[in-house]
Amino acid sequence: MSDLVTLPEIEGAARRLAGVAVRTPLVRFPGSELSVKPESLQPIGAFKIRGAYAAMTAGPRPSGVVAHSSGNHAQAVAYAARELGIPSVLVIPHTAPDLKVQACLDLGAEIVLVEPTLEARAETAARLAENHGYDLIAPFDDLRVIAGQATIGLELLADAPDLDVVLVPVGGGGLLAGVATAVKLLSPRTKVIGVEPSLAADARDSFLLGRPVAWSPVDTARTMADALRAERVGDLPFAHITKHVDDIITVTEEEIYSSMRSLASSVHLIAEPAGAVATAAYLHHRAELPAGHHYAAILSGGNIDPTLLFS
Repeated sequence: MSDLVTLPEIEGAARRLAGVAVRTPLVRFPGSELSVKPESLQPIGAFKIRGAYAAMTAGPRPSGVVAHSSGNHAQAVAYAARELGIPSVLVIPHTAPDLKVQACLDLGAEIVLVEPTLEARAETAARLAENHGYDLIAPFDDLRVIAGQATIGLELLADAPDLDVVLVPVGGGGLLAGVATAVKLLSPRTKVIGVEPSLAADARDSFLLGRPVAWSPVDTARTMADALRAERVGDLPFAHITKHVDDIITVTEEEIYSSMRSLASSVHLIAEPAGAVATAAYLHHRAELPAGHHYAAILSGGNIDPTLLFS
């Protein structure tokens, strides 16, 4: 692979994902210029299956895999490993939602719980991968993963070539990097905006400063959007974001929760908090967004405790 993901690499990932990842539709939000792309419809309830499976099938089949994740990437790796018939070992912070941990166990993965810091997760995963002789599948700092996430951008423009603005959640940056790359390579005029919680705004700060900066895990833990608690954007995603992303904005906890309820009641789609941030940007910050007539928001995941949605 090159320093940045290329269109042929994205198209190759799309071919490998055919029949594994769902080709999710665009669903219009009633009474608006917004379309929602529900990656919550994927087999593991989140977009992460794209990057995990694309990475694990980019070369010879690995003998086993190790991954670290707060939940959705872990589920994706476990699901892909089961599909490929290989073992998986998952390093997960002990603060991860029980729903996501149990889903990984149900998929046959071995679970190792660690402290909720990126350093603890990454170091433990690297050690386990070396000890077992397994491949390490990083959650976002991997060109193969970025190429898999980028397949969402291919689908967006195939279904809506007229898109003016694409809104994308950002945590570690793999999704934003991939989608922005695909969109800009195919439609340079389309604006790509990253969205993250104001209580975990390391990507926004990094974008403004022009270099990756970290927030402490104590700070990022304040947001309900557990899938977006990455302490810093990955180096590889940031290189793509710097080249292809137009802006990164933030949304509040209240706006996230309100948007979760709006997605459920108006579009009949279930979003976990991280999955609702892009929609929240449109519903609550429309005036801050670039002008246009057709907006798309990626609903990145729907793995939520029902008591949170209906409390």
